[in-house]
Amino acid sequence: MPFEQAHQSFIESHHSRRSGERKGRLIRGHNYAEKLLLQQVWWPIFGNFDNLHPEYEIYDWNRKSQFLDFAFLTPFGRFGIECDGYQSHIKDMDREKFSYALNRDTFLTGMGWTMIHFSFDDIQSRPEVCRMLLQLVIGPHLLRNLAATSISPEEKEVLRLAVNLGKPIRPKDIILNSDVNFRTARKWLYRLVEKGILRSITSGKYTCYYELKEGAWQHLI
Repeated sequence: MPFEQAHQSFIESHHSRRSGERKGRLIRGHNYAEKLLLQQVWWPIFGNFDNLHPEYEIYDWNRKSQFLDFAFLTPFGRFGIECDGYQSHIKDMDREKFSYALNRDTFLTGMGWTMIHFSFDDIQSRPEVCRMLLQLVIGPHLLRNLAATSISPEEKEVLRLAVNLGKPIRPKDIILNSDVNFRTARKWLYRLVEKGILRSITSGKYTCYYELKEGAWQHLI
Protein backbone atom coordinates (compact mmCIF):
# COMPACT_ATOMS: atom_id res chain seq x y z
CA MET A 1 0.00 0.00 0.00
CA PRO A 2 1.43 3.45 -0.90
CA PHE A 3 2.32 5.77 1.97
CA GLU A 4 -0.41 8.35 1.27
CA GLN A 5 -3.16 5.75 1.25
CA ALA A 6 -1.81 4.01 4.34
CA HIS A 7 -1.43 7.31 6.20
CA GLN A 8 -4.98 8.37 5.41
CA SER A 9 -6.37 5.04 6.63
CA PHE A 10 -4.18 5.26 9.75
CA ILE A 11 -5.45 8.71 10.73
CA GLU A 12 -9.07 7.97 9.84
CA SER A 13 -8.97 4.80 11.95
CA HIS A 14 -7.77 6.66 15.03
CA HIS A 15 -10.14 9.56 14.36
CA SER A 16 -13.16 7.24 14.25
CA ARG A 17 -12.27 5.65 17.61
CA ARG A 18 -11.80 8.90 19.54
CA SER A 19 -14.03 11.52 21.07
CA GLY A 20 -13.73 14.77 23.02
CA GLU A 21 -10.32 16.30 23.55
CA ARG A 22 -8.50 13.20 22.33
CA LYS A 23 -10.17 13.57 18.94
CA GLY A 24 -9.66 17.33 18.96
CA ARG A 25 -5.98 16.95 19.73
CA LEU A 26 -5.56 14.53 16.83
CA ILE A 27 -7.18 17.02 14.46
CA ARG A 28 -5.12 19.96 15.74
CA GLY A 29 -1.86 18.22 16.54
CA HIS A 30 -1.18 15.87 13.64
CA ASN A 31 0.06 18.29 10.99
CA TYR A 32 2.78 18.66 8.38
CA ALA A 33 5.74 17.97 10.69
CA GLU A 34 4.22 14.83 12.20
CA LYS A 35 3.22 13.46 8.79
CA LEU A 36 6.72 14.18 7.47
CA LEU A 37 8.22 12.21 10.35
CA LEU A 38 6.11 9.23 9.35
CA GLN A 39 6.93 9.60 5.67
CA GLN A 40 10.66 10.29 5.96
CA VAL A 41 11.61 8.27 9.03
CA TRP A 42 9.02 5.70 10.11
CA TRP A 43 7.64 4.35 6.83
CA PRO A 44 11.00 3.50 5.18
CA ILE A 45 11.87 1.30 8.16
CA PHE A 46 8.58 -0.37 9.07
CA GLY A 47 6.33 0.00 6.02
CA ASN A 48 3.24 0.03 8.25
CA PHE A 49 1.76 1.78 11.28
CA ASP A 50 1.16 -1.28 13.46
CA ASN A 51 1.12 -0.46 17.19
CA LEU A 52 1.67 3.25 16.47
CA HIS A 53 -0.68 5.83 18.01
CA PRO A 54 -0.70 9.51 16.97
CA GLU A 55 -1.27 12.24 19.57
CA TYR A 56 -1.28 9.73 22.42
CA GLU A 57 -2.53 10.93 25.79
CA ILE A 58 -0.34 10.38 28.87
CA TYR A 59 -0.39 11.81 32.39
CA ASP A 60 2.38 13.38 34.44
CA TRP A 61 3.05 13.00 38.18
CA ASN A 62 0.27 15.50 38.93
CA ARG A 63 -2.22 13.63 36.70
CA LYS A 64 -1.94 16.48 34.21
CA SER A 65 -2.90 15.38 30.70
CA GLN A 66 -0.24 15.63 28.00
CA PHE A 67 0.02 14.32 24.44
CA LEU A 68 2.94 12.61 22.76
CA ASP A 69 3.30 13.09 19.01
CA PHE A 70 3.42 9.29 18.69
CA ALA A 71 3.38 6.31 21.01
CA PHE A 72 4.73 2.99 19.77
CA LEU A 73 3.15 0.40 22.08
CA THR A 74 4.57 -3.09 21.68
CA PRO A 75 5.01 -6.30 23.69
CA PHE A 76 8.70 -5.42 23.99
CA GLY A 77 8.38 -1.85 25.24
CA ARG A 78 6.65 1.54 25.15
CA PHE A 79 8.27 4.25 23.05
CA GLY A 80 7.34 7.92 22.92
CA ILE A 81 8.36 9.66 19.69
CA GLU A 82 8.42 13.44 19.44
CA CYS A 83 9.03 15.88 16.60
CA ASP A 84 10.53 19.03 18.13
CA GLY A 85 10.59 22.31 16.25
CA TYR A 86 13.21 24.82 17.40
CA GLN A 87 10.76 27.72 17.46
CA SER A 88 8.11 26.03 19.60
CA HIS A 89 10.19 23.71 21.78
CA ILE A 90 13.30 25.71 22.57
CA LYS A 91 13.33 29.32 21.43
CA ASP A 92 9.98 30.27 22.94
CA MET A 93 10.39 28.26 26.16
CA ASP A 94 10.70 30.01 29.50
CA ARG A 95 12.60 28.42 32.39
CA GLU A 96 9.51 26.83 33.91
CA LYS A 97 8.46 25.16 30.65
CA PHE A 98 12.02 24.01 30.01
CA SER A 99 12.21 22.40 33.47
CA TYR A 100 8.82 20.76 33.03
CA ALA A 101 9.83 19.26 29.68
CA LEU A 102 12.91 17.67 31.23
CA ASN A 103 11.02 16.44 34.28
CA ARG A 104 8.26 14.96 32.12
CA ASP A 105 10.74 12.88 30.13
CA THR A 106 12.43 11.71 33.31
CA PHE A 107 9.06 10.79 34.82
CA LEU A 108 8.05 8.82 31.71
CA THR A 109 11.41 7.03 31.74
CA GLY A 110 10.74 6.02 35.33
CA MET A 111 7.32 4.74 34.26
CA GLY A 112 8.89 2.46 31.66
CA TRP A 113 8.80 4.63 28.55
CA THR A 114 11.69 5.09 26.15
CA MET A 115 11.56 8.64 24.82
CA ILE A 116 12.89 9.48 21.35
CA HIS A 117 13.19 13.08 20.13
CA PHE A 118 13.86 14.26 16.56
CA SER A 119 14.26 17.85 15.45
CA PHE A 120 12.08 19.01 12.57
CA ASP A 121 15.22 20.21 10.77
CA ASP A 122 16.69 16.70 10.82
CA ILE A 123 13.41 15.09 9.75
CA GLN A 124 13.23 17.46 6.81
CA SER A 125 16.89 17.65 5.75
CA ARG A 126 18.67 14.65 7.32
CA PRO A 127 16.07 11.88 7.64
CA GLU A 128 18.73 9.19 7.26
CA VAL A 129 20.18 10.29 10.62
CA CYS A 130 16.75 9.97 12.23
CA ARG A 131 16.23 6.51 10.73
CA MET A 132 19.61 5.37 12.01
CA LEU A 133 18.85 6.63 15.52
CA LEU A 134 15.35 5.12 15.53
CA GLN A 135 16.73 1.72 14.58
CA LEU A 136 19.50 2.09 17.16
CA VAL A 137 16.94 2.61 19.95
CA ILE A 138 14.19 0.19 18.93
CA GLY A 139 16.28 -2.51 17.24
CA PRO A 140 17.72 -4.19 20.38
CA HIS A 141 14.27 -4.37 22.00
CA LEU A 142 12.82 -5.90 18.84
CA LEU A 143 15.61 -8.47 18.51
CA ARG A 144 15.24 -9.59 22.13
CA ASN A 145 11.51 -10.04 21.59
CA LEU A 146 12.03 -12.04 18.41
CA ALA A 147 14.61 -14.25 20.14
CA ALA A 148 12.09 -15.00 22.89
CA THR A 149 9.57 -16.21 20.29
CA SER A 150 11.88 -17.86 17.78
CA ILE A 151 10.26 -19.96 15.08
CA SER A 152 11.45 -23.00 13.17
CA PRO A 153 12.41 -22.90 9.46
CA GLU A 154 9.12 -24.64 8.61
CA GLU A 155 7.09 -22.13 10.61
CA LYS A 156 9.01 -19.27 9.00
CA GLU A 157 8.13 -20.65 5.56
CA VAL A 158 4.44 -20.74 6.56
CA LEU A 159 4.70 -17.15 7.80
CA ARG A 160 6.39 -16.05 4.57
CA LEU A 161 3.62 -17.72 2.57
CA ALA A 162 0.96 -15.96 4.68
CA VAL A 163 2.62 -12.59 4.10
CA ASN A 164 2.88 -13.18 0.35
CA LEU A 165 -0.73 -14.33 0.07
CA GLY A 166 -1.97 -11.06 1.52
CA LYS A 167 -5.08 -12.78 2.89
CA PRO A 168 -5.92 -15.35 5.60
CA ILE A 169 -4.04 -18.59 5.08
CA ARG A 170 -5.56 -22.10 5.02
CA PRO A 171 -3.99 -25.53 5.62
CA LYS A 172 -4.66 -26.17 1.92
CA ASP A 173 -2.32 -23.31 0.98
CA ILE A 174 0.50 -24.93 2.95
CA ILE A 175 -0.23 -28.38 1.48
CA LEU A 176 0.08 -27.00 -2.04
CA ASN A 177 3.15 -24.90 -1.26
CA SER A 178 5.17 -27.35 0.86
CA ASP A 179 3.88 -30.74 -0.30
CA VAL A 180 2.92 -31.92 3.20
CA ASN A 181 -0.22 -33.57 4.53
CA PHE A 182 -3.11 -31.85 6.31
CA ARG A 183 -1.99 -32.92 9.78
CA THR A 184 1.45 -31.37 9.35
CA ALA A 185 0.06 -28.15 7.87
CA ARG A 186 -2.37 -27.77 10.75
CA LYS A 187 0.38 -28.49 13.32
CA TRP A 188 2.54 -25.67 11.91
CA LEU A 189 -0.40 -23.28 12.00
CA TYR A 190 -1.27 -24.22 15.59
CA ARG A 191 2.31 -23.52 16.68
CA LEU A 192 2.21 -20.04 15.13
CA VAL A 193 -1.07 -19.37 16.91
CA GLU A 194 0.43 -20.49 20.24
CA LYS A 195 3.37 -18.13 19.71
CA GLY A 196 1.03 -15.19 19.10
CA ILE A 197 2.01 -14.75 15.44
CA LEU A 198 -1.21 -15.94 13.79
CA ARG A 199 -4.85 -15.61 14.86
CA SER A 200 -7.38 -18.35 14.09
CA ILE A 201 -10.67 -17.51 12.36
CA THR A 202 -13.55 -19.83 13.12
CA SER A 203 -16.78 -20.53 11.30
CA GLY A 204 -19.25 -22.30 13.55
CA LYS A 205 -17.32 -24.94 15.47
CA TYR A 206 -14.36 -25.16 13.09
CA THR A 207 -11.26 -23.10 12.39
CA CYS A 208 -11.13 -22.35 8.68
CA TYR A 209 -8.50 -19.65 8.26
CA TYR A 210 -5.55 -18.07 10.03
CA GLU A 211 -4.63 -14.40 9.76
CA LEU A 212 -1.47 -12.49 10.60
CA LYS A 213 -1.37 -10.60 13.88
CA GLU A 214 0.14 -7.14 14.10
CA GLY A 215 3.92 -7.17 13.70
CA ALA A 216 4.00 -10.81 12.53
CA TRP A 217 6.20 -9.91 9.54
CA GLN A 218 9.00 -8.90 11.94
CA HIS A 219 9.68 -12.59 12.63
CA LEU A 220 11.01 -12.85 9.07
CA ILE A 221 13.84 -10.38 9.77
